Amino acid sequence: MFVPLAVVLVLIIIFVLLGLFIYWLIFLTEGAYLGEGVVVWLYDLYAGRYDKIKDWADDEEIQYLAEPFANDIGPLRHPPLILDVAAGTAALTRATRKAGLLPDSTWVLLDASAKMLDQAKAHLSTDPTIYFLQHSAQTLPFDDDIFDVVACLEALEFLPKPEEALAELIRVLRPGGLLFTTNRVGTISAMMPGKTWSKSQVFRLHKELGQRHIAIRPYQVEYEWVSSVKAGRYTPPGRAQDKTILDMLATGWRRI
Repeated sequence: MFVPLAVVLVLIIIFVLLGLFIYWLIFLTEGAYLGEGVVVWLYDLYAGRYDKIKDWADDEEIQYLAEPFANDIGPLRHPPLILDVAAGTAALTRATRKAGLLPDSTWVLLDASAKMLDQAKAHLSTDPTIYFLQHSAQTLPFDDDIFDVVACLEALEFLPKPEEALAELIRVLRPGGLLFTTNRVGTISAMMPGKTWSKSQVFRLHKELGQRHIAIRPYQVEYEWVSSVKAGRYTPPGRAQDKTILDMLATGWRRI
């Protein structure tokens, strides 16, 4: 049966557009518009290859990630209790440990993907000062005002409600504690409406949520590094050796 050329061309265009839409929905935005379950499933799927895909170089991770992170923490908040939300394969912790920085710190690595956490454990499970917790980053299981430092890198744009997730990060941070996040920029950012923010929006959101000393600097090609301090006075020391908190972490943490 003869099919008119115009019909063939229309079908080709439809299939191309459908393919581009699927590519955007699954790969470019990593399932962010399909719900947290899909995002977690994709990260579980690629967990074993994630480090190879990222292709991190140790010296660059130390120079651009671990050293600025440790320098910003400074001496006041030692020994720091650090929460890394959406920690993945623990790039931040691993780079900091490799550089010999923050040796007095205690880390809590939280991720919704069990297989990503398995990769993190494969690198760090022998370290008794690191705790692993599988949990959604959207609603954190911790009490208010717990951590000296909270980090959530390259993740907010993939969460169901980024603004609410940011508020959660701040909720579990101690007054005067440090928050580190990233802000997606560049071409892909423009393709994620409702999931990414302009620089002025980042300032506004942090300020409205009670943050101060808000700073944004370049970080990688597709991200900016955002740091801020929770309103209130910080009272030393840090909580890395707080027995009550460590006991709760050892049992998987249950909110009081």
